[in-house]
Amino acid sequence: MNPFAVFQKSNIHIVSAQGSYVYDEEGRAYLDMYGGHAVISIGHGHPRYVNAVRQQLDRIAFYSNAVENKLQDQLALELGKQSGYPEYSVFFSNSGAEANENAIKLASFHTGRSKVLAMSNAFHGRTSATVAATDIGSMRAPINENFNFVFTPFNDISSLRKQLETEVFCAVIIEGIQGVGGIHVADDLFLNQVRSACDDTGTLLILDEIQSGYGRSGRFFSHQYAGIKPDLITVAKGIANGFPMAATLISPSFKPVMGQLGTTFGGNHLACAAAMAVLEVMKDEELLHNTAVVGDFLQEALKKIPGVEDVRGRGLMIGVEFEKDITALRKSLLYQEGVFTGYAGNYTLRLLPALTFSLEQAQVFLEKLKRALKNEG
Repeated sequence: MNPFAVFQKSNIHIVSAQGSYVYDEEGRAYLDMYGGHAVISIGHGHPRYVNAVRQQLDRIAFYSNAVENKLQDQLALELGKQSGYPEYSVFFSNSGAEANENAIKLASFHTGRSKVLAMSNAFHGRTSATVAATDIGSMRAPINENFNFVFTPFNDISSLRKQLETEVFCAVIIEGIQGVGGIHVADDLFLNQVRSACDDTGTLLILDEIQSGYGRSGRFFSHQYAGIKPDLITVAKGIANGFPMAATLISPSFKPVMGQLGTTFGGNHLACAAAMAVLEVMKDEELLHNTAVVGDFLQEALKKIPGVEDVRGRGLMIGVEFEKDITALRKSLLYQEGVFTGYAGNYTLRLLPALTFSLEQAQVFLEKLKRALKNEG
């Protein structure tokens, strides 16, 4: 048996990692500017994280939600404090797509409506409802083609208002910063207008903060720059620094109903221990501040590099759009300079380093990028 070959992979075998570096089987170091799709939040192999997971593994790794798990209560309390949502409830799950599925399902239960309004260029996952809310046709199988999901232009309030005036939508779902779509920030004014339009039409607002949340923007959630409160917030990626976990944050207007949501693995002991360690490190090492400072520095420096057409994002969620196709540049960065990067389309470099990424490491990356561009000619 072989793994089902659906991933486009680089021909590099990573065997270890520490901080913002990963190492291949020959011992070569690579600067990790991608964090495995924004998953590595507090750096690879952080000692507090490793110790917390190891100690929990020695006690109990898993039991189902058929019994009390006080780690869930501790994690919910700390997540509420740090995120600024202490009055919300939380449902733990395993992946971003699952968190979004649960949010959409809750919105439909709550309103009795069946339609969802999503944004152009959106990405919300690959499961049944989330892929229907994803504006990438090639990802949808015939069974996923669903007329309950409608798309409206991103950052365009007039079109959105006209759709919501029909009062048939249970929810608007929007990314705080579009990731796969090319690192496009939801405008603060637009988010405020969306919040008002949802309130006026009895529509719920779902903020997908799976990639842009957990401190990546320089605030705990990217939408907090706009000063709004969504009805539902979804998180994953950096929540447990690589351990599979996700969560749906739920406003007090929702009342829990037995059996409406469920999960076998979600919120298990090991996942909670990993997620608690992440929050502790984020707080003690002031990683939101670091993310804002290093992110601002990187973005300003990137704007000055010849060949760069645009720099978008917030904090350490950065899109660098070039005048030329970046395929050769990414290969040069990886194989000659030893730098992992992501991409969005043919022209945009996607940078998602750990929140522990330092100014010194940012300087190293900039020198490597300039050298790769020079060698590319």
